[in-house]
Amino acid sequence: MELDITAKLEEIDFAPANVVAEIMQNVRIIFTTMKYSVPLDRLFGVDAVMLDRPMPKAMAALQAEIVAAIHRYEPRCRVTKVSFDGDLDGRLVPKVRIKIDEERLVSDTA
Repeated sequence: MELDITAKLEEIDFAPANVVAEIMQNVRIIFTTMKYSVPLDRLFGVDAVMLDRPMPKAMAALQAEIVAAIHRYEPRCRVTKVSFDGDLDGRLVPKVRIKIDEERLVSDTA
Protein backbone atom coordinates (compact mmCIF):
# COMPACT_ATOMS: atom_id res chain seq x y z
CA MET A 1 0.00 0.00 0.00
CA GLU A 2 1.53 3.31 -1.11
CA LEU A 3 0.30 6.67 0.17
CA ASP A 4 1.21 10.31 -0.48
CA ILE A 5 1.58 12.69 2.45
CA THR A 6 2.06 16.44 2.11
CA ALA A 7 3.57 18.89 4.56
CA LYS A 8 0.18 20.36 5.40
CA LEU A 9 -0.14 21.02 9.11
CA GLU A 10 -3.22 19.45 10.59
CA GLU A 11 -4.67 18.99 14.02
CA ILE A 12 -3.26 16.00 15.92
CA ASP A 13 -5.67 13.09 16.22
CA PHE A 14 -4.96 11.40 19.56
CA ALA A 15 -7.13 8.40 18.60
CA PRO A 16 -6.60 7.66 14.90
CA ALA A 17 -9.30 5.49 13.31
CA ASN A 18 -6.82 2.81 12.23
CA VAL A 19 -3.13 1.94 11.99
CA VAL A 20 -2.77 3.44 8.51
CA ALA A 21 -4.11 6.81 9.71
CA GLU A 22 -1.71 6.63 12.67
CA ILE A 23 1.29 5.95 10.44
CA MET A 24 0.33 8.75 8.05
CA GLN A 25 -0.03 11.20 10.93
CA ASN A 26 3.31 10.09 12.41
CA VAL A 27 5.10 10.56 9.09
CA ARG A 28 3.59 14.03 8.63
CA ILE A 29 4.67 15.04 12.13
CA ILE A 30 8.19 13.70 11.59
CA PHE A 31 8.91 15.67 8.43
CA THR A 32 7.18 18.89 9.53
CA THR A 33 9.09 19.07 12.83
CA MET A 34 12.44 20.84 12.92
CA LYS A 35 15.30 19.12 14.72
CA TYR A 36 16.17 20.54 18.15
CA SER A 37 12.58 21.75 18.72
CA VAL A 38 11.40 18.74 20.76
CA PRO A 39 12.71 19.10 24.34
CA LEU A 40 13.08 15.41 25.26
CA ASP A 41 14.30 14.25 21.85
CA ARG A 42 16.35 17.00 20.20
CA LEU A 43 17.16 14.79 17.18
CA PHE A 44 13.49 14.22 16.28
CA GLY A 45 12.51 15.72 12.94
CA VAL A 46 14.54 17.19 10.09
CA ASP A 47 17.41 19.65 10.15
CA ALA A 48 16.60 23.02 8.62
CA VAL A 49 20.19 24.18 8.18
CA MET A 50 20.03 23.55 4.42
CA LEU A 51 17.23 26.03 3.84
CA ASP A 52 19.63 28.88 3.09
CA ARG A 53 21.38 26.86 0.38
CA PRO A 54 20.63 27.12 -3.35
CA MET A 55 17.37 25.37 -4.22
CA PRO A 56 18.82 22.18 -5.82
CA LYS A 57 21.20 21.61 -2.89
CA ALA A 58 18.48 22.34 -0.35
CA MET A 59 16.12 19.88 -2.04
CA ALA A 60 18.72 17.10 -2.08
CA ALA A 61 19.68 17.65 1.56
CA LEU A 62 16.05 17.87 2.68
CA GLN A 63 15.20 14.64 0.83
CA ALA A 64 18.00 12.84 2.67
CA GLU A 65 16.90 14.29 6.03
CA ILE A 66 13.28 13.26 5.48
CA VAL A 67 14.16 9.70 4.47
CA ALA A 68 16.52 9.25 7.44
CA ALA A 69 14.06 10.69 9.97
CA ILE A 70 11.14 8.57 8.79
CA HIS A 71 13.35 5.47 8.72
CA ARG A 72 14.39 6.14 12.32
CA TYR A 73 11.06 7.13 13.86
CA GLU A 74 8.42 5.21 11.87
CA PRO A 75 9.73 1.72 11.04
CA ARG A 76 6.33 0.45 9.85
CA CYS A 77 6.83 2.16 6.50
CA ARG A 78 9.53 3.15 4.07
CA VAL A 79 9.87 6.19 1.87
CA THR A 80 9.64 5.46 -1.85
CA LYS A 81 9.68 9.04 -3.15
CA VAL A 82 10.16 12.61 -1.95
CA SER A 83 9.08 15.42 -4.25
CA PHE A 84 8.56 19.13 -3.77
CA ASP A 85 6.05 21.75 -4.71
CA GLY A 86 7.60 25.17 -4.64
CA ASP A 87 7.04 28.78 -5.53
CA LEU A 88 9.04 31.77 -6.68
CA ASP A 89 9.52 32.89 -3.08
CA GLY A 90 11.77 29.88 -2.52
CA ARG A 91 9.33 27.94 -0.37
CA LEU A 92 9.71 24.14 -0.56
CA VAL A 93 6.67 22.04 0.31
CA PRO A 94 7.66 18.37 0.61
CA LYS A 95 5.41 15.57 -0.56
CA VAL A 96 6.40 12.12 0.67
CA ARG A 97 5.25 8.79 -0.77
CA ILE A 98 5.48 5.92 1.69
CA LYS A 99 4.96 2.20 1.38
CA ILE A 100 3.45 0.65 4.48
CA ASP A 101 4.87 -2.72 5.49
CA GLU A 102 1.75 -4.88 5.42
CA GLU A 103 3.37 -7.62 7.53
CA ARG A 104 4.08 -5.10 10.31
CA LEU A 105 0.44 -4.00 10.23
CA VAL A 106 -0.75 -7.56 10.84
CA SER A 107 1.69 -8.11 13.73
CA ASP A 108 0.87 -4.70 15.29
CA THR A 109 -2.86 -5.39 15.37
CA ALA A 110 -2.58 -8.98 16.62
